[in-house]
Amino acid sequence: MKVDADDLQTNETDDRGRIYLGTEYANKRVTVALVEVESDGPDEDELAAAYREASESASDLADEWDGSSDEAWDDLDE
Repeated sequence: MKVDADDLQTNETDDRGRIYLGTEYANKRVTVALVEVESDGPDEDELAAAYREASESASDLADEWDGSSDEAWDDLDE
């Protein structure tokens, strides 16, 4: 089947993945073909890297807090 490039439409979906076709398609059978799907969100590798970075930052912050907390308690004990 040959498709004319002028017949292709690009539409954005709503947050539930739905596309509004318009009233001209009301009460008609419509066949839709997905040619490509683009994601605006990060992929799994990016999410994993961000999680690792956040985990390391949290660990570093906990270590810093532990040292500061010990110093504060030592000052109170004196």
